[in-house]
Amino acid sequence: MHLAVSLNIASVAELDFSRLAGFVRKAEAAGLDMVSISDSSGSQQSGSPFEATTLLAALATVTERIGLVASASTLAHQPYNLARRFASLDIISHGRVGWNVTMSQNSREAANFSRPEGISDDDFRRRAEEFIGIVQGLWKGWDADALLFDKIGGRFHDPEKMHLLDHKGEFFSVRGPLNVARSPQDTPVLVMSGLSEADLDFAARIADVILLEEQSPEGANAACDDLKRRALANGRSPDAVKVLLTVAAGSELAADRLEAWFGAEACDGFSLVLPALPTALDDFADRVLPELRRRGLLRPDYTGTTLRAHLGLGGGNRP
Repeated sequence: MHLAVSLNIASVAELDFSRLAGFVRKAEAAGLDMVSISDSSGSQQSGSPFEATTLLAALATVTERIGLVASASTLAHQPYNLARRFASLDIISHGRVGWNVTMSQNSREAANFSRPEGISDDDFRRRAEEFIGIVQGLWKGWDADALLFDKIGGRFHDPEKMHLLDHKGEFFSVRGPLNVARSPQDTPVLVMSGLSEADLDFAARIADVILLEEQSPEGANAACDDLKRRALANGRSPDAVKVLLTVAAGSELAADRLEAWFGAEACDGFSLVLPALPTALDDFADRVLPELRRRGLLRPDYTGTTLRAHLGLGGGNRP
């Protein structure tokens, strides 16, 4: 069973980094696949002192194995800068980083980035799809052995192993390549959430991890099977995309529900939503994780060093 914890830092004031780092280390000790940091630059209630990707960089220095995922909006960033940031984070973390892109928009966030009138749902979806394609294309811009750093010969890279993106689309024009080397895990893991019916084919075609909203075991099973079929129809192995069910974390109740869902083979695992409050973090780490381990729902240790390895994923679909 794959297991992640999602923390909403935008809803918590005066969040202490040392306690948060301690929680992530406990989650790592329990063998969780990843911790996902959700954030929004459009939240009016946000009192968090952290921006999600900056927080990931700090967490990467105090952990060694657990995957680290941050949400970043397609409205709040340009694709080149976002691709460069996550590629850099992946190098800092030695291949443990993922990007969670939500396909639902925040109107307040749009108003903070030169779109006070917002954006239509259809335009948002098309723009987001183009944005994600650019980011993935930029991540694939360098072959593994492209950078030579040959001072004597005066060659920084092998031109045959550098791939210009040269994208000109409806919303963006991006030449590439990134001025960051290839990711240690091929490409950072792409997580997608907030999907509507119109997004399912696109997500099944390109996502590494898809987060589904909480639902009954029967509903989750049907949704997971549908996404796997769509992945197969797009020329991918059904195992190339991991479907995690979002579940609100409790103590005994969480363990009971996870065991029931997983026994029904309704999904590949779970993303447990947890408020980034000190009491909630401590309760989860000290009570819920040991119960999950006692029931045999957590693996005893990591089998690899990268987030892709944790999730049983191959490379990032490079050409």
